[in-house]
Amino acid sequence: MPDGGLSRIHQISMRAHDIDRAVGFYRDVLGVPFLFAAPPGLAFFDCAGVRLMLSRPEPGFDHPGSVLYFAVDDIHQARAALAARGVVFRTEPHKIATLKDREVWLADFKDSEDNILALMSEPGISGI
Repeated sequence: MPDGGLSRIHQISMRAHDIDRAVGFYRDVLGVPFLFAAPPGLAFFDCAGVRLMLSRPEPGFDHPGSVLYFAVDDIHQARAALAARGVVFRTEPHKIATLKDREVWLADFKDSEDNILALMSEPGISGI
């Protein structure tokens, strides 16, 4: 931990009432690499070095999780590929900001457990 501060996320937990259904969504629909399952009701995925854990909610923690933003190079192409696999998007790809050196684009959807997920793309601005 550099200078006493936190800097790297190792694992994110998302709640899932039906682990098998959620595994199917993340592995087969989104194509996130599946690592392993562990009893009782845990499933783990690799998101480019950050581990995603799906788990049954404990009492008092049964609420939709934080939004997971998946980085993609081409948001329109990624949206089309996921829609072809049955993903229903809540919003179409849209620019939310123009920064000095890039734009920020988002498109969001829900997983099989009603958690909100999003695609995020930050293409460079032409001519820079």
